[in-house]
Amino acid sequence: MTIDVQSILKTGAAITDAALERLLPAATIEPYSIHRAMRHSTFAGGKRLRPILCMEAAKMVASTDFYPPEEAAPAGHPEGVANLAAALEMLHTYSLIHDDLPALDNDDLRRGQPTCHVVFGEATAILAGDALQTLAFQTIASLPAPPEAVVAILRKISLSIGTGIGRWGDHDTGIAPGMIGGQVVDIESEGTKPTPDLVEAIHRAKTGALITVSIVAGAIYGSSRHGLPSSYHERIRTFGEKAGLAFQIVDDVLDMTQSSEELGKTAGKDTATDKATWPAVFGIEQSKHDAAELIADAFAALEPFGDAATPLKSLAQYLVERTH
Repeated sequence: MTIDVQSILKTGAAITDAALERLLPAATIEPYSIHRAMRHSTFAGGKRLRPILCMEAAKMVASTDFYPPEEAAPAGHPEGVANLAAALEMLHTYSLIHDDLPALDNDDLRRGQPTCHVVFGEATAILAGDALQTLAFQTIASLPAPPEAVVAILRKISLSIGTGIGRWGDHDTGIAPGMIGGQVVDIESEGTKPTPDLVEAIHRAKTGALITVSIVAGAIYGSSRHGLPSSYHERIRTFGEKAGLAFQIVDDVLDMTQSSEELGKTAGKDTATDKATWPAVFGIEQSKHDAAELIADAFAALEPFGDAATPLKSLAQYLVERTH
């Protein structure tokens, strides 16, 4: 089964952007400054990887042949999943706005454009991030899905972007998942010698958690009308965790090997600020090897889904082969 990854990316980005255009307040609606700031960062570019992973996970689950033929979903993405995908992109954009603030990473370039606080000032940038997070949860709460599915999605996403407190499924999670918790550990570890355990903990929480939950939330949405065996949910979560960690490892490598123009953000920032990164601990070549191994493990987790998993696997492969 041959998959055109670029077509998936292009189509998925277009679907996501259309949903974001519909859901975000127009720049002509008062208060103008906050809405312009929200739209500036949301539509500054970006690959829309998290929403695309969400939609493809939903499509995979909805079309998997363990459903009786009469209950099988029609081909394509499940109806309404674009809103969930857009909400995940809002959360991702909120995190980028706040990460770029002078008090955190102090960056002036994101997605090839001036960062939100550079254009609109720190106060408006903080509020734009807050507003995107709030709108994301408002959007998820209004999804056209059974209430129990919406609650499950809300719960897992809130855990994934929090400090790591709480439970994911039936397993204690420690400090991860938790994007904010990962950010805190990342900040507090600056200037210290990175260790393998520290780097993995930061990556799984700061970046991996949102990628994982994008895939898990999509799967919950795609199976919301028929249910999905718990063993399949565990496999989907494993896929997300492996792919999410591989993504961040590659991001670390690219930060050290690509230019700012190629990345669309300030290159070499991790090294300059003594960030705990995978190459800092293991070196560039070992990092590339580790990312490839993680993707192989991620593929194995999706074996029961058969050909329906091919688009999601192709996207995961793209994550480790990208050059920007």
